[in-house]
Amino acid sequence: MTVAIHPLVSPWGRFGLYSFLIDAPELAIVDAGIATSPREGMVAELEKLGRRIEDVRWILLTHGHIDHLGGAHALWELTGRRAQVVISEADAPLLRSRAAHVQQYVDVRQQYLPDPDGVEKQTAAAAAVISGEMEPTLLVRGGESLSLGGGVSVSVHAIPGHTAGSVAYVVDGQNDVFVGDAVQVHGAANGFPGYEDPAAYRRSLEYLRDEIRPEHLYLGHPYRRTDGVPYGVELDRAQASEALTESLEIEKRVADAVARYLQDGIRSTDSPYSPFAPVADELGYTGDPTLEPSPFFTTLHGYTTHLASITEESPSW
Repeated sequence: MTVAIHPLVSPWGRFGLYSFLIDAPELAIVDAGIATSPREGMVAELEKLGRRIEDVRWILLTHGHIDHLGGAHALWELTGRRAQVVISEADAPLLRSRAAHVQQYVDVRQQYLPDPDGVEKQTAAAAAVISGEMEPTLLVRGGESLSLGGGVSVSVHAIPGHTAGSVAYVVDGQNDVFVGDAVQVHGAANGFPGYEDPAAYRRSLEYLRDEIRPEHLYLGHPYRRTDGVPYGVELDRAQASEALTESLEIEKRVADAVARYLQDGIRSTDSPYSPFAPVADELGYTGDPTLEPSPFFTTLHGYTTHLASITEESPSW
């Protein structure tokens, strides 16, 4: 049985947030946007398709960032609490607790973007954007198979890097692959790819390209090519292969720039890119590194933190 896939767009400021409907006998929505997304976006989008949000039976979360799980509790409520909420074991703390999101900011971004009101702002954002703290119905690690009825199944694949618990959901038999934010290319609006663990990110990209080989690749945002033109969020086989290969090439360029810089040690400067200004210069990055979620600093922090593992796995280091 072939099932249709439909993007569900929800408003978020100047942008749209993308979730996807897997139109199986048991309806599944991949990613939940923010707190307002289910009611302000998904309800109407589903109605256009002749579907009802009350009939959704699966909420499949690709990872734990607020723009992907913020609407999970609200969506679950709209299904009459009948939908199963699925997330990876590693990212589940971000579904259970708003405070975990604030702690992520404290652990990484606050040290590069000092702000006396930073914790207060992050706490307020988490309260506004995350519809509720909740315990997931099902925890996954990768390797699981989820039955959506009528012979339709979805397999779960661990693809860490963007977050520790990023997973891909693959519609078996038609190889439609949902990756959330695990394929960054040149990043989205900030123009820089964001990932926490560079070594894991590279392995996951190689796994997707060489082992999964998506027939269709569904992205969490319209990530950008080298020329700045964004992909859509629905990529065919050729576009998927291109995006994966380009993501690997970009990661290699960033890794090489960081390796050369770290040979001389990290130094703070007055640059907004401090302490990684030479990396930004070498890569020609001129975006605003302070814009949340600050992928520039998240990624560069990842290289410094995971240097030992990257050295073992990348001949260029």
